[in-house]
Amino acid sequence: MQCGAMYRADGPEHMKPVGETEFVNGVAAMTASGAYGDVRACAAIVGHADCTLGDRIDEVLEAHLKVSDRFRGIRHSCAWDADTNVLGPLARAPAGLYPTDAFRKGYARLAKYGLSFDSWLLEPQLPELIDLARAHPQIPLILNHVGTPLGLASYEGKRPERFGTWRDNIRKLAELPHVSVKLGGLAMAFCNFPSFLSDPPAPSTQLAAEWKPYLETCIEAFGARRSMFESNFPVDLGSCDYRTLWNAFKVFARDYSATEKAELFAGTARRVYRMQLHS
Repeated sequence: MQCGAMYRADGPEHMKPVGETEFVNGVAAMTASGAYGDVRACAAIVGHADCTLGDRIDEVLEAHLKVSDRFRGIRHSCAWDADTNVLGPLARAPAGLYPTDAFRKGYARLAKYGLSFDSWLLEPQLPELIDLARAHPQIPLILNHVGTPLGLASYEGKRPERFGTWRDNIRKLAELPHVSVKLGGLAMAFCNFPSFLSDPPAPSTQLAAEWKPYLETCIEAFGARRSMFESNFPVDLGSCDYRTLWNAFKVFARDYSATEKAELFAGTARRVYRMQLHS
């Protein structure tokens, strides 16, 4: 999943993100050799291409696809808030990116290549994503981090009162059959649950309880076949380690059926990202 790593140091600026796919595909090739056992890391790759390039985005998408037949789509974040203290150094996108004509023109090109789109934004921006998704029903769209509920800076203490607004927007997004949701990211600082930076670290049972209203609402809206658990490491380290994170998801999901668990933990991700994996 795109994170801005290993970009090319040289060449045109818009082509630099292809370096990330080159690197990750190398990791995938290493594990595909069988030298590391049965694991097949990076079986699907999501990179980055700047949608504001318009038609020129084709050059970038084609370069990603040439590098790897594992390439599945892009992520182009629009995370922004009027309170600059919310994102701090991560404030990189301009306000109102997704509704712009420039962005929409490049976004529409994903359909030509059968590629999907991952979106990271903040909870108040969900209406922008709903509008984008409605305008392009032919492009599979994946909402990351349940839409990032906010509980820090000017939103401190306001997460519970904003829950209803978040829930209503999640339900609207779930009405669109080409949209899926990733269940995770709630360990980040933006959400500011009591477990964040707690000392001692919160156990999996606490994490499951804190996150339950958000995870449960998403599954009720999207169904298990369009919902997938996700890690967000290393960012999740602010609240837990990797083992505790997945134990929290197991604690939360214990009352779901075996079929639903199979979708939440693997099936949805396998289908959405078109992964060809042996069971």
